[in-house]
Amino acid sequence: MSATKKLVVRFDNWVDPAFAERLGREPDIELRTNKREGNDEQAWRDLAQAHVYQISAAKDETPKRWFATAELLARAPGVLCVSSTGAGYDTVDVPACTRAGVLVVNQAGANAQSVAEATLGLVLDVSRRITESDRRLRRERVVAREELMGREICGKVLGLVGMGHVGTKVAALGKAFGMQVLGFDPYLTDEEIGRRGARAASFDELLASSDFLSIHCPRSPETMHMVNAAAFAKMKKGAMFVSTARGGIHDEMALADAMRAGHIAGAGLDVWEQEPPALDHPLLGMENVVVNFHTAGVTGEARRNTASYSAEQLVGVLKGGYPPRIINPEVWPAYAKRFEMAFGIPVQPRATD
Repeated sequence: MSATKKLVVRFDNWVDPAFAERLGREPDIELRTNKREGNDEQAWRDLAQAHVYQISAAKDETPKRWFATAELLARAPGVLCVSSTGAGYDTVDVPACTRAGVLVVNQAGANAQSVAEATLGLVLDVSRRITESDRRLRRERVVAREELMGREICGKVLGLVGMGHVGTKVAALGKAFGMQVLGFDPYLTDEEIGRRGARAASFDELLASSDFLSIHCPRSPETMHMVNAAAFAKMKKGAMFVSTARGGIHDEMALADAMRAGHIAGAGLDVWEQEPPALDHPLLGMENVVVNFHTAGVTGEARRNTASYSAEQLVGVLKGGYPPRIINPEVWPAYAKRFEMAFGIPVQPRATD
């Protein structure tokens, strides 16, 4: 590898071919793919030479030793950028990256349409009891169809926690079904939430008013278990809960308790604290819970978008550009010095510089 060759290293989690195809069109970029299991020595050798570490966003599909931690960065001193394959970055220790002068980027928005469609699918499923009816039809004969009576979603209140890419698209889809949409996002003004299709509300108002509460915020120290036993208790009796965001934002045991008590009438869950959850998880034993394998964003279109977003962003970064989806912008001055030392060229100035 020449001194000017720029090395991107990743592991063998499935990725759409668009990623390798795009990087392959750049003569000064090399991509190496390592096995997650079976050849650690080669993986560490490649990481030690890498300039970019492309890491899976799926925390339960990536062995812990390959998480982007301070320990890994110490063994990969040339890494300038850690790029998450998805909108989430649970596999990345962002503060450790910032301390090391390492840029962190993600692919926010790439799968937003797919996740939004899946969210409305879960809302419709739990409200109309589609999966519950399917299960029962396969194993028994009900006496009366009214035993499976559902509810229309038109006219109901859809409360969204988080009004980013996905929340904005869910708001539009909810309105298309005639729902009233409320949005809570502490990082946006009320006016901006309005522009994104929801009426701004406080978290407590959202809990008290929503017929359907849907989660669309990142998992962080601030959001871990933010929907806990106290939050479920503040929701309407008979309300329904949906999450296609990240496991851990809602307290799973508190949700199970609220459902056993009949306070929460149904739930649609795409995400779990442990993925997949244990087969004896209490929520899996409830007929009025619809569950997925964290597949809301897993469509052909979304996977291709994510691969294309990732590759295009990395090409720009390795040419010295400022990435459009940066997680730790405060690292830029330190990163810029490291980039120039590595390649002998300065990064392009940011618009604010």
